[in-house]
Amino acid sequence: MRQRKSSPTDKPAVAKPVVAKPVAAKPVAAKPERGARMGAPASDQQAEKSGLHPRNRHQGHYDFARLVAGSPALSRFVTTNRFAIRTIDFADPAAVKALNQAILKTEYGVSEWDLPAQYLCPPIPGRADYLHHLADLLASVNGGTIPRGPKICAFDLGVGASAIYPLLGHREYGWRFTASDSDPTALASAQRIVRANPGLDALIILRRQRAPLRLFAGVVQEGERFDVALSNPPFHASAAEATAGTRRKWHNLGRPGDARRGAPLRNFGGQESEIWCPGGEVGFISRMISESAEMPGLCLWFTSLVSKESSLPEIIRALRAVHVRERRIIEMAQGQKRSRIIAWTFLDDRRRRDWRAARWG
Repeated sequence: MRQRKSSPTDKPAVAKPVVAKPVAAKPVAAKPERGARMGAPASDQQAEKSGLHPRNRHQGHYDFARLVAGSPALSRFVTTNRFAIRTIDFADPAAVKALNQAILKTEYGVSEWDLPAQYLCPPIPGRADYLHHLADLLASVNGGTIPRGPKICAFDLGVGASAIYPLLGHREYGWRFTASDSDPTALASAQRIVRANPGLDALIILRRQRAPLRLFAGVVQEGERFDVALSNPPFHASAAEATAGTRRKWHNLGRPGDARRGAPLRNFGGQESEIWCPGGEVGFISRMISESAEMPGLCLWFTSLVSKESSLPEIIRALRAVHVRERRIIEMAQGQKRSRIIAWTFLDDRRRRDWRAARWG
């Protein structure tokens, strides 16, 4: 089980937030109705990175001069487009990886980061956005103050070869992470990254998920509790569906012949298991919901990204079936790309206060 790939249009531009509620220390939708959708209409600006969370450090154009200075290997991929803006070819997997290495080193102090061939190379601005919204979600039960530091423990289902969520979550908020994956090659890559960067080994714990369809059982240990669980599930239901979707994206890029000539099918890479699973994202999230109901006190908040808005009705039915105390839908945007987070908890208000007092002081 792995994180799905992102769109090849994940490029820099001027940003303006979409979600109106979260600002600085304030939580996302501090007074949500049960099951209500949160967020505001999209900005009028047609900026490619518009809609990013206000705390996201990737607003506007990438500063390629700074990135190249911090990571000279990026320089050979940087070009100037017809608008006289420095950029890279986002359809080139090697260029995308070099950009990620430069961003992680320059912006987050992650000096050693690499991936095995053909594994998912995640677009960092969107991954960071998920974590900023999770910080607001935790703040919503903490008087509007984001809880920071290693006392906050997150569980990442499907850490992938990149270990991107633990790396960003720790650098931004100081959180600890326990992260799982069913692919031994991906897990070994994540472990190399963690061990290569001093200070992370004790704060990012990696575990093998041995049963592909069991997300928590056999991974979490007795007595463990997590403040938030996060997941970026594969959204295709089959390998054929994933390939067809990728070919459509090549066509939308105006390069339909590239795939026929053997060009990489995915600009961000990705193993088949990283981008499809039985039932697609609905199947994955439904399994996550079902298993969370078996251990409702494991997490304060369970969350997952939802790529397709059409997936929401079935996911909401699954949440109703297990009688969650509250669910939230948090809208996200990056340029023309729209997605959302589904979050749910089995704890009532009193138990949330008790959780906060016991764990966060």
